[in-house]
Amino acid sequence: MAKSKIRTGDTVIVIAGKDKGKEGVVKSVVPNDGKLIVEGINIVKKHTKPSATNPQGSINEVEAPLYISKVAIKDPKTGKPSRIGFKMENGKKVRFSKQSQETL
Repeated sequence: MAKSKIRTGDTVIVIAGKDKGKEGVVKSVVPNDGKLIVEGINIVKKHTKPSATNPQGSINEVEAPLYISKVAIKDPKTGKPSRIGFKMENGKKVRFSKQSQETL
């Protein structure tokens, strides 16, 4: 899979799926699967079996990975979803928002 343009710590907006319109901060990126985990988005219930340490068992809510194609970076100027581009600035390759041309 290609290298992801979205990185850990970026603020993203969900553009498709059950959490469409919500925004959050990227906790981790899994580039081989083309997925990422966003804080507070795509919450699923995970059932844990009873064990010696947890004799009751429980149902926990955890953040499940989302496909990278379902999110877009939040534009720093307008606050709307935007695509990401690359440009050279002072001999360094930097990311920028295609909507406002603002460096990320």
